[in-house]
Amino acid sequence: MNCRFCRHTTGEVILDAGRQPASDSFPLVSDPGPDVLHPLSLWLCGNCRLAQLVEDSTTAEEPRGQEPEALARQAEEAVGALSTAGFLTGARLMREFGSPHGGRWEDLLRGHGLQVAAAGEPADVVIDNIGMMHEPDQAAALRRRVESLAPDGTLFFQYHSFATILHRGQWNALRHGHFAYYSTSALIGMLRSVGLVPVTARQYPLYGGTVLLGATRAGAPDRSVEEIVQDEIRVGALDPQRARSLQLAYVTSSEALSTFLRRERDMGRQVVGYSAASRAVALLCRAGIGPDLLTMVGDASPAKEGRRMPGSGIAIVAPSTLIESRPDTVVLFVPDLLDEVRRSMPQIEAAGGRWVVAEDLAA
Repeated sequence: MNCRFCRHTTGEVILDAGRQPASDSFPLVSDPGPDVLHPLSLWLCGNCRLAQLVEDSTTAEEPRGQEPEALARQAEEAVGALSTAGFLTGARLMREFGSPHGGRWEDLLRGHGLQVAAAGEPADVVIDNIGMMHEPDQAAALRRRVESLAPDGTLFFQYHSFATILHRGQWNALRHGHFAYYSTSALIGMLRSVGLVPVTARQYPLYGGTVLLGATRAGAPDRSVEEIVQDEIRVGALDPQRARSLQLAYVTSSEALSTFLRRERDMGRQVVGYSAASRAVALLCRAGIGPDLLTMVGDASPAKEGRRMPGSGIAIVAPSTLIESRPDTVVLFVPDLLDEVRRSMPQIEAAGGRWVVAEDLAA
């Protein structure tokens, strides 16, 4: 293994999730499989401490997901905070390196008077909104972002913190196509290597813990940066031995889901799932869950209707079909959606059903 950023070869595998189907490929229900399985493991560099995908033999497909309200709210809150703190004052041009999962900031920044920079034109504000993790070559990806930054501009990274993943046991955040998982300390080291200084940081509840880190070519970190770094160190985000706790979470969370679903079945309760998200793919496969335990998975994306979860063979249906089935229990695979789905599908609880967050079953 050569680190995707610093190219060093020292490091450790901290999570081996075995062989898993590609998490962004949802076969048609009429396609019986079997689905191709690929190695899935996470490596922590011993030099720069970047957590990263070991290998990816999958072919990326066009994401079919529907942007959740939580992601849009996060963007609004973050842009509002940058404006209040003065980071947008006097800024004229922007460039965003976005995520294929949605949540773009361009329209929000236009509302503060910024325009998209032309090709080759340096930008006053550069945003990487959970985008760089999708780049296999992390060093080259960071250079592209720095090259697009004006001399006195600010580069902002928003990322699902590796410390959050570790602390909450979110092992199934690991997926093909996500090549890097950033602790704030590791990202700061990466930024310093290209001449940028972290100046501010903010935390948000998205995905259980998301960080927005700002960096410039001159300046000094404020207290917020040091506080987040120290919190992540206490969690063990830089310690390979403590990071290997993800391997235990890999076992306990899948066993908790399997135990719960089998108990529900034995009690004669009908259980369905909601959100055909990438993080649900590996969890269902590791837990050995099929249509006998989870009859269907609802999802708001029309493009996923008529398809099935890879590996487990569970049909993906529209929310209306889920409601019509009058389930006793709905297992939610993306905690950030809870408020949204309870509001958009009140019929579930009105008919006596309940929502259960999969992530909470192993607590």
